[in-house]
Amino acid sequence: MSTERSAAENPSSTAGSRSPVGAGTASGPRSTARRPRGAVREGLIAAGLELARAGGPDAVVLREATRIVGVVPNAAYRHFADRDELLAAVCAAAMDEFGARMAAAVAAVPGERGNADAAFGRMAAVGTAYLDFARTEPKLFATAFAVPEQHPYFIPENAAGSSRTPLAQLRDVLDELVDVGLLDPRRREGIEFPVWSTVHGLAVLIEQGPLRAAPAEDVRLLTDKVLGFIAESLLAGAPGSGA
Repeated sequence: MSTERSAAENPSSTAGSRSPVGAGTASGPRSTARRPRGAVREGLIAAGLELARAGGPDAVVLREATRIVGVVPNAAYRHFADRDELLAAVCAAAMDEFGARMAAAVAAVPGERGNADAAFGRMAAVGTAYLDFARTEPKLFATAFAVPEQHPYFIPENAAGSSRTPLAQLRDVLDELVDVGLLDPRRREGIEFPVWSTVHGLAVLIEQGPLRAAPAEDVRLLTDKVLGFIAESLLAGAPGSGA
């Protein structure tokens, strides 16, 4: 029955002593307040995202997410088959937040598309924003790459949000480098992967590896050196590069 579903997803509506809103009276039946369609699912993802922000992917647990949202544990299974399915949704949400941070950094670079200096600046902004997110949101950064094995990593092309993923934004700035003549078009195909690997590797070394205890100034200098290395590698062989 519909009232049973509402009670399962909103336990606070089942006891007048716990919630005076919608409580029944002697003169009439109890009024049950339904949550908006999809609200429980979105609430569980939001709760899982905050659990991940504090404790990484291992902290995303169905029972704890339902407690935060205020629904009974069984209500989660109307929206997610198991914990891995919830984790996959949380990973996607973490990647979306990651992409939003990068998009904001790219948008802050002055200059129209087609301007060589602006194109170079947007390329640098992508790398810097990537490392900044790993530094300021280390648990969420780890979660974005912790998609369970049976779930896909990538958003299909043309799907909602596909143009804002970190990979899509990297591809876009590389395409712009080609358009303005800073990157040889013959080198463009697939070059996003060595660039991505280099920046991601540095992020992992700084946040989880042997560089995690390095002084901040050393990390800054190393970051500049790695990003400079990427820039020089991309520009090598481009018209006017002198290579």
